[in-house]
Amino acid sequence: MTNPNPEISTLLASWRSGDQSALDRLLPIIYDELHRIASRQRRGERDDHTLDTTALLHEAYLRLVGTNVEWVDRQHFFAVAARTMRRVLVDHARSHGRAKRSGGAVKVSLDHQQLAAEARPADLIDLDEAMQRLSALDERKGRVVELHYFGGLSYDEIAAVTEVSPATVHRELRMARAWLARELGAEPDDP
Repeated sequence: MTNPNPEISTLLASWRSGDQSALDRLLPIIYDELHRIASRQRRGERDDHTLDTTALLHEAYLRLVGTNVEWVDRQHFFAVAARTMRRVLVDHARSHGRAKRSGGAVKVSLDHQQLAAEARPADLIDLDEAMQRLSALDERKGRVVELHYFGGLSYDEIAAVTEVSPATVHRELRMARAWLARELGAEPDDP
């Protein structure tokens, strides 16, 4: 995360406690980081995709504001924001009637910057389904992948959120990348 501002956690706590003005003070502080996460989420999308980065950010923001989440801290908020953005993209793909693996499918490249798997790109819906299967098999691995690749959290930040060591985070990511690569028919990179 590029914004370690401790005020974010304080404002999230105030918002959670019902202070709606805290949300107004929070947005300018978190907007750039949310935009970076949205940009990361859109990496690999078609240039003519109808949901651009700003639209994705705004749709996710509206969903976040409408939720009743017990915000723990800024890492938790940004992790939920990343998950929400992924859900928006998947819902968007499904609502536009894209059949799996069709020519008009939304593509996500599984290069080493995203899920450390080379080879062919995977359909966003396939990736989402694989992430759901991974989480069903091992919830922590699914969460670690989501926090790191979709939320942009560092190993130390993930360790704090999941209450495990950074070494465990590294190990969980290696195993999860290999599992996802196998599920999606890609070759895993060596970390």
